[in-house]
Amino acid sequence: MSVNKIFLSIILPAHNEAQRLPESLDKIQNFIEAEQLDCEVLLIENASTDDTLKIAQDRQESFPQLEVLSLDQPGKGNAIRTGMLRARGDYRFMADVDLSMPIEELRKFLPPVLADPQVAIASREQPGSKRIGEPFYRHIIGRVFNLLVRILVLPGIQDTQCGFKCFSAEAAEAVFSAQTMDGWSFDVEALAIARNLGYHITEVPITWHYKPGSKLNIVKDSWRMFRELLQIRRNLRKCCPKDSAPE
Repeated sequence: MSVNKIFLSIILPAHNEAQRLPESLDKIQNFIEAEQLDCEVLLIENASTDDTLKIAQDRQESFPQLEVLSLDQPGKGNAIRTGMLRARGDYRFMADVDLSMPIEELRKFLPPVLADPQVAIASREQPGSKRIGEPFYRHIIGRVFNLLVRILVLPGIQDTQCGFKCFSAEAAEAVFSAQTMDGWSFDVEALAIARNLGYHITEVPITWHYKPGSKLNIVKDSWRMFRELLQIRRNLRKCCPKDSAPE
């Protein structure tokens, strides 16, 4: 259990993000200062082969809210889990370094805009959301994957894969203590655990800008993600009553 709680923790997984990191840290710092937020920023670097770690460490002197952790093990799930469990915030927000969702939209996930959020996830599918610049083929692939997610694991959730999600401190500690996957399906697993534990999941419509440079390999990773969905489904069936498991 974390001590010395603060209002907000922003958790940034960073693997080989040397090109995008400086501008994104500038935007986050400007946002925190403009909003006068009681906030910490946990940057979790893991197994980078570029200058990500050095850039992050060099920024700490001029960015007092920034804490940098370095992990030897790769995997976005590993980075997010580490950050969520180390964080001190009453609310813990995970964000992709590319800031494809402008950081200013973070306010939509927090009180008073969103009353008492337990788990609030960015959605590119809810009424009022916007997708800007996304190639058509990537949109189709994403919708096919989400259809599988809804059929196998999370009925009713329209966008599980957007990389911007907020958890209350209680939900974060309960969910990520049980979350195990390090691959691309880690957030589906986290949301499935959250729902199974009784936390309410709110989809928040956002404006999302497509940013080239995704580390997702459509061919290689799609099959692995499908296998992970089946594993999540099996895990749910083991821990849930039969009539509450997804059909």
